[in-house]
Amino acid sequence: MSADVNQAILELAERLRADFDDLTSELTSMFIEVIPEFRHDDEVRRLMIASTASNLAAILDMLALSISRDDITVPPAAAEYARRFAQQGLSLEALLRAYRLGDHWFTQRTIADLRAHGVAPALALETTSRSAGLVNSYIDQVIEGIIDIYESERRRWDARSETARAAQIRAVLDTDNLDLTDAEQMLGTSLRGWHLAAIVWIRTPTAATDLLQVGTTMLTTATGKQPLTALIDERHCWAWISSAGKPVLDEDRLLRDLVRRKNIHIAVGELGSGLDGFRQTFRDAQRARNLALLSEPAPPLTLHSRVALASLLVDHLADARAWVRRVLGDLMRDDEATTRLRETVQTYLDTRGSLTDAAARMHVHKNTVHYRIRRAEEVLGHPLTVNRLETEAALMIARQLGMIG
Repeated sequence: MSADVNQAILELAERLRADFDDLTSELTSMFIEVIPEFRHDDEVRRLMIASTASNLAAILDMLALSISRDDITVPPAAAEYARRFAQQGLSLEALLRAYRLGDHWFTQRTIADLRAHGVAPALALETTSRSAGLVNSYIDQVIEGIIDIYESERRRWDARSETARAAQIRAVLDTDNLDLTDAEQMLGTSLRGWHLAAIVWIRTPTAATDLLQVGTTMLTTATGKQPLTALIDERHCWAWISSAGKPVLDEDRLLRDLVRRKNIHIAVGELGSGLDGFRQTFRDAQRARNLALLSEPAPPLTLHSRVALASLLVDHLADARAWVRRVLGDLMRDDEATTRLRETVQTYLDTRGSLTDAAARMHVHKNTVHYRIRRAEEVLGHPLTVNRLETEAALMIARQLGMIG
């Protein structure tokens, strides 16, 4: 770089420094006008002004003192403003936009200054090009630091907020003699309507938090309502869909979405109303999840309404297994032929003992169903009309508790 350009940049920096306060005001006014996220209250606005001033001062020092890019760091006021931006949930894109606008503004200010002071066109062009390159280098370096600061603070702030919300929800779930009004104040939401709880969980930790967010978004899509959520840990999220009327869950839509995204599992409770319902539907979801964990792999979607009886037995697995084996006997054998017999018996019972309907559902001949039913009765040692309810319940429990395929 020629001595003339060096001198021109130094004189440019000195002139701009002499007008520092006005330039800072001009910059901050532009940010407020163009970027809605920069319209803060007085306290944060003062911090924004300090951030702008510190960056402008650092740029002028770099131009005047030929500071190396390797020596550029994020000014403390700019770092604190980035943290405050993250804490308020404002977008990183808006913050970075300010730096790019500032970069463009500085180039335009340089051109205007050199023209106003009669710098020769060739020298002005070279000076503008060189100063723009230096400022752009500064902006790039600082932006890298700003991104790290913002994202670290966002994670820390989100974790703190989630921890506080999880603690409040646990208190509402577990505190005896807590009245409805106090519970609503603790959660900041009405509990007087209907509630549907769900537990979203991940079996494999890779990108778990992102997948938990995907799972809660699926709940939003399947119900048309935004859930109250609490991130419990890196693999579990609790959620409640609440409304004055009974929430409606599109089970088919939710299952399709879950099947498309591996590794996300959801257990859903049953509808409940008021504070008691808020608690009960969550206990339902817990039992449904506990049951789902007995299967490997766990099903993507488990509805308490479909596994309620079996879910009550999860804490008594040994006794449940003993009872099922006592009822079904050799019909529990793990071979292909016995599996077909169980499926036929289950379908036959589901169709209220209709050979014709069972055959149609299984896409086999009615005589085939008749033969299998007689064979199953031989294995059981009695007709299906004897202990029919116990047989049907044992088959359902065995399947839902993962005892049979």
